[in-house]
Amino acid sequence: MSGRDRQLGMGRDITRRDFLNGVSIAVTSSLFSCRGETPSVSDAPYPPALTGMRGSHDGSWEAAHEMIDGATWASATDTGETYDLIVVGGGISGLAAAHFFRKSVGDEARILVLDNHDDFGGHAKRNEFTSSNGRFLIGYGGSQSIDTPSGFSDETIGLFEELGIELERFHSAFDGELYSSLGLSRGTFFDRESFGTDRLVIRRDLSWEDFAALMPLDPEAQRDLVRLHEEPKDYLAELAPAEKKQKLRAISYREFLEKHARVHEQVLLYFQTRTNGQFGIGIDGVSALIGWRLGFPGMKGIDLPTGAVGRMGQLEPAQKRDPYIFHFPDGNASIPRLLVRSLIPTVASGNTMEDVVTARFDYARLDDESSAVRIRLESTVVRAESDQEGVNVTYLRGGQASRVRGRYAVLACWNSVIPYLCPELPEEQKKALSYAVKVPLNYTNVQIRNWQSFAKLGISRVSCLGSYWSGVGLDFPVALGDYVHPRSPDEPMVLHLSRSYTSPGQAPKEQFQTGRYEMLSTSFEDFERYIRDQLDRILSPGGFDPARDIEAITVNRWPHGYAYEYAYLGEPEWTDENKPCVLGRKPFGRMAIANSDAGGEAYADCAIDQAHRAVQELVALAD
Repeated sequence: MSGRDRQLGMGRDITRRDFLNGVSIAVTSSLFSCRGETPSVSDAPYPPALTGMRGSHDGSWEAAHEMIDGATWASATDTGETYDLIVVGGGISGLAAAHFFRKSVGDEARILVLDNHDDFGGHAKRNEFTSSNGRFLIGYGGSQSIDTPSGFSDETIGLFEELGIELERFHSAFDGELYSSLGLSRGTFFDRESFGTDRLVIRRDLSWEDFAALMPLDPEAQRDLVRLHEEPKDYLAELAPAEKKQKLRAISYREFLEKHARVHEQVLLYFQTRTNGQFGIGIDGVSALIGWRLGFPGMKGIDLPTGAVGRMGQLEPAQKRDPYIFHFPDGNASIPRLLVRSLIPTVASGNTMEDVVTARFDYARLDDESSAVRIRLESTVVRAESDQEGVNVTYLRGGQASRVRGRYAVLACWNSVIPYLCPELPEEQKKALSYAVKVPLNYTNVQIRNWQSFAKLGISRVSCLGSYWSGVGLDFPVALGDYVHPRSPDEPMVLHLSRSYTSPGQAPKEQFQTGRYEMLSTSFEDFERYIRDQLDRILSPGGFDPARDIEAITVNRWPHGYAYEYAYLGEPEWTDENKPCVLGRKPFGRMAIANSDAGGEAYADCAIDQAHRAVQELVALAD
C-alpha cells in the first residue's frame, strides 16, 4: 500500500461494508431507533442497511445482459401460479401500477411484482447507517425529491392523498435555515489538475468581482466571469428573435460561451459541469436555448419572449417556482415504502407519512403466498408473451428459470430492455423503445464521524469543477416523525457525493454509453480512493481526516439512471405525438408499458402518471 493510501485510510475497516475485494458479504441489520440510540439487530436480511456497492448491485444485471446477448430459457419451470396482473419492475411506476390496478378491479385482485434487485423501489433507494456512537442515519441513494408538485396531475395528487403524503408537512419538516443559521454557505472547489492548485472558494455575500478575484483563474477569465453575470449584453443582437431561437437551439451552451460570448477557456471549464445534476451531461450536450430558458450567465440580455421555466427547460406561462423542500429523509424512497405498505399491510406497522420513515419493514412478508399482492425480489424477467387469454412471464432467480401466468401485465422496466423481453413487438415499436439511452449516474453516501470540518470552513455544499465527484454536500436537513436530522456539527452526518459520466466531444448518447461502461468497470476500491482523496483535499484545512472520520460508504451505482428527456443537443423538435417514447409505449396484446422512460421525464410524478395510463389501457381491454 502506498503512503498516500495509508494517509487516506484505505486500509481502515469500514462499518458493515458488504463489498470487499470484489466479493459480496451478507450483512443483516434492523431498525429502529432514531434519536441517537443503536438499532436492534435481527436475523432477517434488510437491504437498506447494506453498505458498499449498491444501486445496480452485482446479481441484479447479469441475467439481463445474458438475455441481450441472445440467451434463452425455453426450459423454464411452470410454477402453476396465476395472477390477475403481473408487474415487471418494482420501482415507483410498477408499484403505482399495482395500486391503480387494485383500485380499479378490487382489493381481491391477485398481483405479482417481479424485480431484479434485492430491494424494491427502483431508483428510489434508501441507505441506512449506524455510526460508531450508535446514531442512526438515513440517506437517499437515488431519486432525490418530489419536484414541482404544483404542476402534478390529478392522478398523482390523488395517489399522494391515498398514501397519506401531505405536501404541506414538508414546510415544517425541511429546515431550510439550519445550515445558514450556523454560518454555512455554498463553496466552489478548484482542483490542481484542472486549475493548477487546490483551492476552496466561498462566496457568501461577495460581489461577483470580489468572488472571481479569489479564484485561481487568469485575470482575463475573472473579468469574463464578471461580465457574464453582471452585463446584460445581447450576444446575438444581429439576429431577429426567430433566428435567435433557432440559433440557440442548434448550438450548445458551451459553444455559445466560446464563440459568441467569447470567454476565456478557463471560463468554459468553470461552467462545464453546471448541467451535470439536472441533465447528466455537461454544457457541451445541452442546447444554448435550454441555457437561455434556465437563465444561465450570458443570457440575460438576449431578447426573446420571457416566461417561467419548466423542469426540463420548457417555456411555460409565468408562475412561481416551487421551493425545493419536498424531500423525505430517504428522498423519494418513502413513496415506494408507502405503496408497499398499502399493498401488503402486514409488511410494516403504521399508516402515516411520518411513521413510514422509521417503520420496520419485514422483507420476509413481501412474497407471502397468503397475500393478494406479492413482491418477488432478485427475479429478473427475461421473457414476456401475450396471447388472447393472458400473458406468460419467465423470470430468472438464483439461476433457476420459472414461468408464471397472468391475465394482464404491466412492463414497468426500462424501455430499452422491452424489445428483448417481447421480440414479437412490431419493428417500428421496438425501434421507438430503443431510441432513448438512459443516463448513468452515481449517488454515493459517506457517513462521517462528525461535520466539524464543514462548520470550520463555513460550507454546507461544494461544487467541484474538475474533480471526480462533481458535488459534495451535507444531507438535506429533514426531520420527520421520529427521525431527527443531525443539528450539531459534533454529530455524525451523511455526506452526499454525485458523479455524472461525461465525455465532452462525443454526442450525448455516446457519452451515456461510454459512461455506463466506465461505471461498471470501476471497482469499489477505486470509488473509495476517489472519495477519500477528494474529501481530504477539500476538507483537511477544516481538520478532516479521511482515515479517522469516514465510517461507512455506500456507492449507489445507476448505469441506467435518468430517463432520456429529449432535451439534449441535436434532438429534433418533437411534437408530443411523434416522440419515440409515445410511439413506444403503445399497449401490445394484454401488456401495457409504464415507466418514466415512457413519459420522457426523470421524475417521480411522470412514473406515476405513466402507471395510471398503462392500467387504464388494460382496464379498457376488459370493458
